[in-house]
Amino acid sequence: MTPLVSIIMGSASDMAVMEDAAKFLNDLKIPFEINALSAHRTPDIVAEFARGAADKGIKVIIAGAGGAAHLPGVIAAFTPLPVIGVPIKASISIDGWDSILSILQMPAGIPVATVALNGSRNAGILAAQIIATGNSEIMERVKVFKSELAQKVISANVELAKIQFEYRTNGK
Repeated sequence: MTPLVSIIMGSASDMAVMEDAAKFLNDLKIPFEINALSAHRTPDIVAEFARGAADKGIKVIIAGAGGAAHLPGVIAAFTPLPVIGVPIKASISIDGWDSILSILQMPAGIPVATVALNGSRNAGILAAQIIATGNSEIMERVKVFKSELAQKVISANVELAKIQFEYRTNGK
């Protein structure tokens, strides 16, 4: 099975955050790979990975990093593929803002789609949506997922309608 998504993180300790992307892709039956690569400690390996990812069949790269968070941007500099950055609130982080801004503020010509702090599930969802534009089977799975999201809200309103207050005007 050829991976369509590559989940990359700066160190294995980031897996606690990046696992949500893997779980989502797994649920949608989208093949993926997971690796730790460091923009600072293994820059040559990062460049080699990014240059060769498209030739391996990868369609989207999800890159998570904390602190200075250079990994997503460095990967984006070396690949024509879409890169989704996941800022991670690391132990050395400034409440995650350093990671967010390092990923978000990329120079013109080197875009990185950026999700919320520790938001790897949204990165997995975005990766699935990108791949779905050229894959009808995955598109159907994404549509089912979106429909289930809508149903959760509808169900929540049914439950909320059961809660009564003397001056509540809806739900009666």
